[in-house]
Amino acid sequence: MGGALRDADINSMEWEEPGRLVALAVLRIIGVNFVLAKSLLGLSLSLLLLTSASAQQWAEKMFQGPLSHDFGTVARASKVEHRFTLKNLYKETVHITGVTTSCGCTTPSITKRTLKTHETAEIVAKFNTSSFTGSRSATITVTIDKPYYAEVQMRVKGTIRTDVVFSPAGVQFGEVQVGSKTTKTIKVAYAGRGDWKIVDVRSANPHLEVEISPTRRSGGRVDYEIVVHLKDDAPIGSLRDQLVLITNDPNVPRIPLYVEGNVLAAVTISPSPLFLGSLTPGQSVTKQLIVRSKTPFKITSVDCEDKRFAFKLPETSKTLHVVPVTFTADESMGEVIHKLCFHTDRGKTIAPEVELRAKVIEPKITAKASEAR
Repeated sequence: MGGALRDADINSMEWEEPGRLVALAVLRIIGVNFVLAKSLLGLSLSLLLLTSASAQQWAEKMFQGPLSHDFGTVARASKVEHRFTLKNLYKETVHITGVTTSCGCTTPSITKRTLKTHETAEIVAKFNTSSFTGSRSATITVTIDKPYYAEVQMRVKGTIRTDVVFSPAGVQFGEVQVGSKTTKTIKVAYAGRGDWKIVDVRSANPHLEVEISPTRRSGGRVDYEIVVHLKDDAPIGSLRDQLVLITNDPNVPRIPLYVEGNVLAAVTISPSPLFLGSLTPGQSVTKQLIVRSKTPFKITSVDCEDKRFAFKLPETSKTLHVVPVTFTADESMGEVIHKLCFHTDRGKTIAPEVELRAKVIEPKITAKASEAR
């Protein structure tokens, strides 16, 4: 009947991920030998999944970081959230049916339910600091039904203090045009010690400037006003960061203040990323990028280090350009990921970068070709 089933045996069966991960986990647990494993190829993997929780590992593998997060100690009525990022690593499309939580102190949501190959999504865990206080924890369960059923659990925890309140809940810059400055103000109210102070505000983001000033100190009530400036050199893209208030409270000296915004490009490009598919050496494929703006502009050149990509640039100035992108595969096998940067008559920084993705694969040998040999 042959020897015990090995990892190499499963790999030789040419099951595409995540099927191979599922099969490896299940068949090894039930002790199937290699000959018998081949006879199981006709079985439904959905049935095999029922035999072991280890088969959930293919789903956990998609998550890009730890499956737990500590919010720390946060202010009452502050905006506090954490994003768990997952990426579809497989050829099959992944579908998320839902997400649930074990505690009302945390509200989960999904940014995208259907993920094609290499697409990403985020599971957003929002800490409900307005409705709850004290130490809280929750288990978030993500349910996937395609290509196979799986559940992935994430855990969050934190402490919501009652003596510090933010108004509004966080710094929300909203949408900001690149090259523009904007300012938001946050009021901080503290009730407790009369000598309580904010001694500093720290940030690792060089595009933020902060001013703090006390506005009230009376009868154990202390108020501050925090003015946050987003500088005009902020880069294009989403801004998700936090400021840390440093206080003279020896027990809880640090309080996070979340900052969000979206710096918009004057020129937008879609789709991004651009997927060109899988090709064998010598094959070519052409797909289109849509480059647009509210006012007419001209594309002057593009930057792309990979010479396998070719571009046909329009010669006129207009609000919408259709740019054909051609990829020709050579003998270099594997994933191809490169950045494309457009230069316009408005300058390089006006347009965002675009990620180009392709894959060069070995040509398949047909049965007829094999017989000819």
